[in-house]
Amino acid sequence: MVVDEKDIIIDYISGVSLKATPEEIESVQVFSKILVEDYGYPKTHIQTRPQFRVKSRPSDTKKEYPVDIAVFTDKEKNDSNLEIIVECKKKTRKDGLSQLKNYLTFSTAYLGVWFNGDEKLFLRKYEKDGKVIFAEIPNIPKYGQRIEDVGLFKRKDLKPAINLKSIFKTVRNYLAGNVIGATRDEVLAQQLINLIFCKIYDEKFTKPEDMVKFRSGIDEKPAEVADRIHDLFQLVKKNYDDVLDFNEEITIDSKSLHYVVGELQQFSLMDSNRDAIGDAFEVFIGHALKGGQGQFFTPRNVIKMIIEILDPSINDKILDPACGSGGFLVESLRYIWKKVEIEGRELNWPDYEIEIEKQKVAIKNIRGIDKDYFLSKVAKAYMALLGDGRGGVYCENSLGEFSSWQSKTRNEIKPETLDVIVTNPPFGSKIPITGTELLRQYNFGHIWKYDKKEMNWEKGKLKESESPQILFIERCLQLLKPGGKLGIVLPDGILGNDKLGYIREYLLKNAKLMAVIDVPIETFMPHTSTKTSVIILRKLYVNESNDQNYNVFMAIAETCGHTRRGVLTEDDDILDIPRIYKEWIANNE
Repeated sequence: MVVDEKDIIIDYISGVSLKATPEEIESVQVFSKILVEDYGYPKTHIQTRPQFRVKSRPSDTKKEYPVDIAVFTDKEKNDSNLEIIVECKKKTRKDGLSQLKNYLTFSTAYLGVWFNGDEKLFLRKYEKDGKVIFAEIPNIPKYGQRIEDVGLFKRKDLKPAINLKSIFKTVRNYLAGNVIGATRDEVLAQQLINLIFCKIYDEKFTKPEDMVKFRSGIDEKPAEVADRIHDLFQLVKKNYDDVLDFNEEITIDSKSLHYVVGELQQFSLMDSNRDAIGDAFEVFIGHALKGGQGQFFTPRNVIKMIIEILDPSINDKILDPACGSGGFLVESLRYIWKKVEIEGRELNWPDYEIEIEKQKVAIKNIRGIDKDYFLSKVAKAYMALLGDGRGGVYCENSLGEFSSWQSKTRNEIKPETLDVIVTNPPFGSKIPITGTELLRQYNFGHIWKYDKKEMNWEKGKLKESESPQILFIERCLQLLKPGGKLGIVLPDGILGNDKLGYIREYLLKNAKLMAVIDVPIETFMPHTSTKTSVIILRKLYVNESNDQNYNVFMAIAETCGHTRRGVLTEDDDILDIPRIYKEWIANNE
């Protein structure tokens, strides 16, 4: 889907120019992509423009009802092979279900989907004793499947999900509207995340030819599905008792479980290219919770760009001191695992040896800290399910005194021991860091004044408060070993504000600036419009002078993969990564 300044969109299926109405942008185009990218239907089997028409009543000869999306069994697109009708509404519209049933009643289609961008419903049409009957079903078949095959998935059949945010959004809205006794997003998030861990565990420990347990069959009763998921969760807790509490339970009702499993069952979350946990949080934890603590989760494509430029080695010890749900840690792990696989293949290691080495790397070298107990717990569990490394995630205040950390944290994360630090620290003046004990650790915790006569910055008395992102810069340099590298996302004001010149001077004395990459203002929207840049630094070695005349790689990323409203675009995984990374490589050859 392409949107231009004239409010015209190019239809994803037909390529026809259309008026950019809310219904088209939020629903028709979104589900058209889902049908093709997630369900595998060829565009040749789908009709959006011109709209396919069906009868409005049995005697209708003109076929007056225009269908938003019509799916056919082949490319001929006629009445006899019409299979699925999709009725779309804009997000503020809840009507249309009776309209969809009419479409199905007076056509040969036997499956229907109602979708408004936030909520989704699947219907199956039956004919019994001359009457048309409709039943809700957990999902529609993927291309090439029979309706009877829905929910009968072998592990090898699962495919990566491309539209995870849309899936989580519809799940969240269903749960919010149907689960009794749990309406707060934090509670719903915990329940969904427990189910995600069940899903990932099932994918990890199911053989390719075996049937997955995380499934919802077309004729299965909700109670049967719920029993299987509850049993699966007991296995998750048993295997990861250091991550999940023994008393933790999946508490949502059987019908809701049946719905959630139906939405997720056909996809492989482990193989998907976006952080499933992070996406779930972006949907479930609203702006009031995240923005209030400066917790704006970093888009996967930004993380990938930073990791690729830093290029950590298999032996590098890596830390994210503000790890949140673990996005930087997961991407770092995946990047290093690729190197392990390459090395293993070159040395002709058997597959099991490669897997053992990957686990060793995760356990030994990946570290994360977050002061939010819930987020650190999620990061810990997610790392565990991907391939261990859970022992390296700690719940601490990264900016606190090292002596205040738990002994286990202090033993694993010490000053001047980290090879690579990657982070997007919380930022904002609304979440100031205060307290003499904490601020006195930092040069940046003091007031600085510029001496025009001496033409330098002089440190003064202790401040009453400081923004966290400022202190995180210095804390990262404290933790890096000489020669260690830092990739950090920072608000642009730090680089351009004259009053913060002391920060730039400090950096020049202690680090070599390797790269500055400007990212679009949309990157963290719709949660915040703060303009940010990615900064890449290398900490100076002892007695190393910082030559003031050296090249700094600078680039502008023109795309970030989503609009200002957070709607994914066709360049979802780009962020100019190929161009910027190639330029970075060329600049450093």
